[in-house]
Amino acid sequence: MDKDLLEQVRLRLEQADHILISAHTRPDGDAIGSVLALGLAMQNAGKKVQMVLADGVPAALRFFPGSEQVANKHKDQFDMVVILDSSSLDRVGNVVDEINKIDVSIDHHPDNTHFAEINIVQPKAVSTTEVLARVIPEIGLEITPNVASNLLGGMITDTIGFKTENMQPDALRLAADLMEKGANLPFLYHHALVEKTFQAAKYMGAGLSQLQQEDGLVWTTLTLENRKTAQYPGRDDADLVNIMSAIDTADVALIFVEQNEHTVKVSWRTRSPEIDVSVVAHEFGGGGHRAAAGAMIEGSLQDVQMEVVKRTKVLLL
Repeated sequence: MDKDLLEQVRLRLEQADHILISAHTRPDGDAIGSVLALGLAMQNAGKKVQMVLADGVPAALRFFPGSEQVANKHKDQFDMVVILDSSSLDRVGNVVDEINKIDVSIDHHPDNTHFAEINIVQPKAVSTTEVLARVIPEIGLEITPNVASNLLGGMITDTIGFKTENMQPDALRLAADLMEKGANLPFLYHHALVEKTFQAAKYMGAGLSQLQQEDGLVWTTLTLENRKTAQYPGRDDADLVNIMSAIDTADVALIFVEQNEHTVKVSWRTRSPEIDVSVVAHEFGGGGHRAAAGAMIEGSLQDVQMEVVKRTKVLLL
């Protein structure tokens, strides 16, 4: 990691009093854990911090320590802006409207556009929380038990419990270090990956009942009506796509989640090291990693599904 960049971040933090921290819309555990870990560490150092996510923290992820502090808009003035786990500024949503300068970006996405004045991007890291676990001590901040819990929680969610193809021995050693600093691995693992609400289970069941497969591709849909019937409060897939990716015939798992009549959230997953699903996601204005990617696509559920399935099949030829 570039020592000069770390020193620049440390100096800006030292000079700042009021800091805004944010991450991408529809935040996952890595985005939430990143914002909370850095935000709490800065608060512990005496800084005034606004932790803001345009879509807030989903109910299923409110086990992250400090999540009650996250707002969906900033209220006060700030003299430093840090964006986490976001490959481009347009992924952050309206949080950054009318903000002319981003001081720091810390991320692990390989397609990061380096939109900040200081960019710390580590594409080989398993998560942005892994990057932050190394950055935080280097910029003079402390990893307390709550900070460690947010860091480890983010690592667990982004690696689906340390199971993704990009896992490295150093990441597991880092997870052990975070446990020694107070993070409760069994608690975080259970709440991040195992526990489901009754509503989420019903919602997932609707998706499972509509599974389709063809030539190594497995896909399904979750409609607005499915969400309403299950009384599921989120706009995501309740992690159903990760279950689908475990199907033995699935080289690629694909899920379509209807957001409204004109927008569909699409997620891709693959276990194959020879397939890069982010290639297709980029074609539809999204992004991500080789093994996991997503996109928000304008159009009807039927039209989006037809076009995305057609294009994804090309990966399997």
